[in-house]
Amino acid sequence: MDLKSYLKEIETFLIKYLKDSHCEKYVLGVSGGVDSSLCAAILKNAVSKEKVHCLIIPIDSSEEDIEDGLTLVKDLGLSYDVIDATEIFNSYVEQFKNNNIELDRATLGNLKARIRMSILYAVAQKEHGLVVGTDNADERYIGYFTKYGDGACDVLPIAHLVKKEVVEAAKIYGVRDSLAERIPTAGLYQGQTDEKEMGVTYQELDAYLLGKEISNSSLERIEYLRKISEHKIKEIPMPEKFERDNK
Repeated sequence: MDLKSYLKEIETFLIKYLKDSHCEKYVLGVSGGVDSSLCAAILKNAVSKEKVHCLIIPIDSSEEDIEDGLTLVKDLGLSYDVIDATEIFNSYVEQFKNNNIELDRATLGNLKARIRMSILYAVAQKEHGLVVGTDNADERYIGYFTKYGDGACDVLPIAHLVKKEVVEAAKIYGVRDSLAERIPTAGLYQGQTDEKEMGVTYQELDAYLLGKEISNSSLERIEYLRKISEHKIKEIPMPEKFERDNK
């Protein structure tokens, strides 16, 4: 199956899932990056723009990130809200400091992701909607997402696409190049990029997942990331079922 045909499969899946769930719309967090841009474009094509609502949720975010998100929703003609959660985040940090708890940069970044997801679910509940996740195959494989942050969602449309395919698909839907080719970043802190944080490029991850040869150092890095993220990827572990005595 070629990519265009598979995108139609995703659209069909989204139409059916919304109907079967008895919900009214999809709710999507938009960052201006290619993953959320592609999800927005697919959703509009699949269920119409009236059944898609986007949220831009800056937390100490750059003006460029906000503008890119606004560019996308305006290009697609989708309804949206901008909810600045910076004060919410700062209030959390202040409470931690009041209790002599210092959080490192990674933990603070994950806190931002979890605040954003809380907002998405609050709006989704109000709108009787489903939260759309934007993780691609690369991110899912190595656990490059925040547990119960951007990793929490009701549906994952692009879960089986590697990054190169995400970019290609975005262009198929007419997403402008400045968004489709934007340097991937989760926006967790200033200057953060996905590839710096992962320690491996998306090109190498794509190649690995597609069964192609990559350098030994990249192979070791990918396998290490997979290993330390297994707790994110697997189902929540439980003990054996409680077999009650029927006496």
